[in-house]
Parts: sequence; structure tokens; C-alpha cells
Amino acid sequence: MLELAAAAGEIDLFYGDESGYCLWSAASYSYYFRGEQKQQQQTKKRGKRLSILGLWQPLVTFVYSLVLGSWKSEDFIKLMDEQALVAADIYQRTGRIRVITLDNGSIHTSKAVKKKLPCWQLQGLYLFFLPPYCSEMNPIELEWQHLKRDELVGQMFESESELAYQVAVGLEARGERNGHQVEYVNLRSQTQHLAGNLKQFFT
Repeated sequence: MLELAAAAGEIDLFYGDESGYCLWSAASYSYYFRGEQKQQQQTKKRGKRLSILGLWQPLVTFVYSLVLGSWKSEDFIKLMDEQALVAADIYQRTGRIRVITLDNGSIHTSKAVKKKLPCWQLQGLYLFFLPPYCSEMNPIELEWQHLKRDELVGQMFESESELAYQVAVGLEARGERNGHQVEYVNLRSQTQHLAGNLKQFFT
């Protein structure tokens, strides 16, 4: 029903989720010269986990943010507060609401998030939660797979900044191929150094 409403232009439908990356990419199957074995030279350190939070509106836009370590509920609330402001403007001008489809992860369903739901809904932003253990129903999962399989596969990175930059490049490349815009949002001041503040590369 949500997809039909979005196709009819009645709502703006986004798919949200998180994913993680590290300096050592997973090994992959590939062809190689006969009698030789494929090798991937690892860097000196595995580094910290780079986590990405994305909101994808197919064929329209991909909004994302990056942090070192794990996402927290307050990070998610900051992003939803920004989305609520955008949703409020669209709702006032067109009467169209914004719906974000999510799984039941703890940062999406915390007490703090639940307290914000009525406020967001007044602004025209609604969160729709998928049934438990049904991540395959969220199309953004395929975007994460393509990012890892097509853009980062087989690469080893020297630093978290280099990894963050390459993630951003991969997302931009997918945006160009698929015809959607890509927008980076910084949610934590201490992550400004990632890729030298990613905004300067893509604005």
C-alpha cells in the first residue's frame, strides 16, 4: 500500500537502515591467472568500524551520515528532526506526508524516539516499522549489498578517513548511475574530519 501511494505521488516514501564497514574488505571470488593464487594485502591495523545511516527514496535521493563506532538513539533523533523540518515544509505546500520505513532496531524504537513520534507526525513525518526479522522487506538492504559488492570489494584502506571517502565516492557513483541525488548530513561534530568533511567533495 505504501509503494502504491508513493507511486501515485500521495506520499514521499523513504527506506531507512544502518550498515557497517571496516578497513579490511571481505575477500571475494574472482578469476585469476592459472597457477597463481589471488592475494589481498592487509593493512597494519583493522581500524574502527565505520557506521552509515541511510535514508533512500528510490530514483529521487539518498540521504546518509557517517560515524565511527555505533549509532545511538540521539543520532537517529537528530536525523529525524531534520527530516521533520523538510517534511513540514512539503506538507504545508502540498499536503503530502513523508513516511520512513524502518526495522525494529533499538535506536529506532527507544523511549526517546517514541516520545518524539507525535511531534514528528504533526510536522508530516511518519515512521513505519516492518515486522520483526523481515529485513528483506526493506529495499535499502540491496543498496548496502551493492555498495560493498560493487564499490568497495577487495579494497584495503589505510585509515578511517580514506574508507569514509571511498564510501562517499561509491554512493555518489551509484547516484549517478541510478539517477538519484546523494546528500551527506553530519550529525556529530567530532566526525567532521572524516574524509576531510565530505561536503566539500560533493557540493
